[in-house]
Amino acid sequence: MIVAVPGSKSVTARALFLAAAAKGTTVLRDPLLSDDTDGFAQALHTLGYTVERTADTWTIEGRPEGPAHRHAEVYCRDAATAARFLPALAAAGTGTFRFDASEQMRARPVGPLGEALRALGVDLTYEGAPGHLPLTVRANRIQGGAIDLDAGLSSQFLTALLLAGPLTAEGLRIRVTGIVSVPYVEITLAMMRRFGAQVFRDGDTFTVPPGGYTATDYPIEPDASTASYFFAAAALTGRTATVPGLGAGALQGDLAFVDVLRRMGAEVTTTGESTTVTGTGRLSGVTVNMRDISDTMPTLAAIAPFADGPVRIEDVYNTRVKECDRLEACAANLRRQGIRVETGRDWIEVHPGTPAPVEIACHRDHRIAMSFSVAALRTPGTTLDDPSCVKKTFPGFHEFFAGVRARWGV
Repeated sequence: MIVAVPGSKSVTARALFLAAAAKGTTVLRDPLLSDDTDGFAQALHTLGYTVERTADTWTIEGRPEGPAHRHAEVYCRDAATAARFLPALAAAGTGTFRFDASEQMRARPVGPLGEALRALGVDLTYEGAPGHLPLTVRANRIQGGAIDLDAGLSSQFLTALLLAGPLTAEGLRIRVTGIVSVPYVEITLAMMRRFGAQVFRDGDTFTVPPGGYTATDYPIEPDASTASYFFAAAALTGRTATVPGLGAGALQGDLAFVDVLRRMGAEVTTTGESTTVTGTGRLSGVTVNMRDISDTMPTLAAIAPFADGPVRIEDVYNTRVKECDRLEACAANLRRQGIRVETGRDWIEVHPGTPAPVEIACHRDHRIAMSFSVAALRTPGTTLDDPSCVKKTFPGFHEFFAGVRARWGV
């Protein structure tokens, strides 16, 4: 069955930054419309960029010189991409820009980015807890230079600096330690090149010469993290899900989630144009390192009780500093369902069992809500305490998922 999932949040956010920074007019085709991406687009508008939107295309007038406004109060909602990318964009211009966000986003770290910008000479101050929003950037362009960056909590700090690199006077040389979610960095590099920038990687060192960006016509591929829910649902129920637009050349590393499902017993076919997962009626236990695809950790954890052996997920400490402590949220919900779970600093092990139908605590986290909605296919009566939190990345998820269930007859 064809499952046409919406556009990628990660690609849409990066494309919005690149379009705003590029010389000329960029058209984004099939971008994701969700609370996060709407918040990012609204934040660009607040900074003085022109963003015109229709259902299928967003048109952005680029400003290589930086925000049109010289003073702005930018509210980033729950969006980590906006809260982490846009201070770097603003710093490459001139003016005074204050960034704030929801309480949930205020609790998430931005410190490594702030310290890196300060090392580049940017006047950046925090109002409350150091390393957290609200923050103010008093921008006078970025000269550039060499810096060290700890990307152990999020690859978004590195992405923000890479995206800003071509806008600096001298370029950037970034030496990274503790990098997580490397495939997301690869998305950034590929998209920067598509917009005409040069960027080089030598091990843990990234070099970005100055030179700016050129506007382009850019199609947004479907969201691989969102696709993981439908691939998992197919594996769980013995059905078939084909996602067009996510083929062998897809940018997003989270498509590697299907390799985990293959190891567990599902049949997986990837062509140049699409990926298909078919459930075989069994799921085997597995031990898997999900450092590079950690956004799909909750998907696997939620369906893990239905495997025939323990499912151990390792090297996912960074999931503790997402919208919630995802590792602990998954463990707590599974335990409430009567499933045996062990956890450590950066791992979770889920044992086979029959989950009881309970109300899932979503912790305002879209990925917890969607992951346990998938597992509910085998646990009728499961409910969510905050079903609307899916608006962050997929506002119509529940209706869409219900349509898929109806077509599958489950």
